[in-house]
Amino acid sequence: MSDAIDADGRVLVIVPTYDERDNIVSIIDRTLAASERHHVLVVDDGSPDGTGDLVETIAASNDRVDVLHRTGKLGLGSAYILGFGWGLERGFELLVEMDADGSHAPESLPGMVQRLGPEGALVIGSRWVSGGAVVDWPLSRQLLSRGGNAYARLALGIHVKDATAGFRVYRADVLRRIDLGSIDSKGYCFQVDMTLRVLDAGGSIVEHPITFRERERGESKMSRGIVAEAMWKVTLWGIARRFRRLVRRR
Repeated sequence: MSDAIDADGRVLVIVPTYDERDNIVSIIDRTLAASERHHVLVVDDGSPDGTGDLVETIAASNDRVDVLHRTGKLGLGSAYILGFGWGLERGFELLVEMDADGSHAPESLPGMVQRLGPEGALVIGSRWVSGGAVVDWPLSRQLLSRGGNAYARLALGIHVKDATAGFRVYRADVLRRIDLGSIDSKGYCFQVDMTLRVLDAGGSIVEHPITFRERERGESKMSRGIVAEAMWKVTLWGIARRFRRLVRRR
């Protein structure tokens, strides 16, 4: 694992993994090829298939790749929090969330970075804005995602159309203004949580259309428990936000 590097102006692409051996080499190669500014940090949750060991081998001969090993499945949110901290300590200017399964095209990253501009805080790779699309998703999955995002907009009073999206570019400055240590969202509601925190920190959010593709290899990490956690937390956050607004009006 490489030591701290001169990362001024570079982009840290954080990729959480669990049993992604069949996908990770391609994802790393495509991410590095997309821009010389890209550096990949894999956060592996003790993958039984040896994903972490494979990335360790790659990192030994490539100073633009690093890996952090964890002892078990500790959750998507905590993996990104760990990656954010690692990147902020090393002075990366932009920090990216990206899936390991190929659903997020690394080739879209330069366009997303460009959309961030000099003042933006967060760019979301969005499926549900004009120009966005999903490939190989059944209608039931599309309706679940669209419905969940519509509920989040209504419950939270926000205008983001794809608040659950996991392909994101954050400016380091906005992450430093957020209390990352207080975040305990472990599933996909982590994305909604981060959306709210960026907005509450005064950051601007841009949605950039992407084509989202269902994974071709491996198994999806989506479960009923993840969906239930997201719906429950969004409901609680919505109630809390409305209560705070009422208090401020008095």
